[in-house]
Amino acid sequence: MKKSLVIFGSGEIAQLAHYYFSTDSEYEVVAFTVDSCYIKESNFCRLPVVAFEDITKEYPPEKNDFFVALSYSKLNAVRKEKFLSAKESGYKLVSYISSRATMLNDGKIGENCFIFEDNTIQPFVIIGNNVTLWSGNHIGHHSVIHDHTFIASHVVVSGGVEIGEQCFVGVNATLRDHIKIGDRCVVGAGALLLDDADPDGVYIGAATERSRVPSTRLRGI
Repeated sequence: MKKSLVIFGSGEIAQLAHYYFSTDSEYEVVAFTVDSCYIKESNFCRLPVVAFEDITKEYPPEKNDFFVALSYSKLNAVRKEKFLSAKESGYKLVSYISSRATMLNDGKIGENCFIFEDNTIQPFVIIGNNVTLWSGNHIGHHSVIHDHTFIASHVVVSGGVEIGEQCFVGVNATLRDHIKIGDRCVVGAGALLLDDADPDGVYIGAATERSRVPSTRLRGI
């Protein structure tokens, strides 16, 4: 018999969480919850949407586990806030780890993590609480990812890297081995980091500019 799960959120990430938990976990999603001022519909994914202020009465923590399905908004601060609020309400926060991910770190993963398909987590990696790893990342051996961090797709984290709390790492970024990324850093899409990154830093990769030659003048395409 599957365990009951309440999901915080009513957007795209909550819909994805519903899909993944429903098709690839031991949980059955029974309801969604958001703050009362954000309720637009009474149902989402054909399940009830309950005000977060009332959730412990409707779906008590003694009978239901919890998952916060939010993005990296405000440098993950919103997801962090709701994670802490759910814990204070007495809920057990569970993680989703895709059966299609390669996990070699002996289960050193915290609560409320969202780990998608095709991630490779090498030995001796430590992943904190409330961490999102979108699909297709390489997390190298002996690396540490601290709480409330969001890593987008196809990121290469080399061996021995430490990523601080509330960081965001964009698609196709590359972090060389044995560097430290400070708390609340933003590493943009395609960026290459070869040295430590100070807290609150923003590191943006160069964007590709449009060529002066129009596509109609290219041969062989």
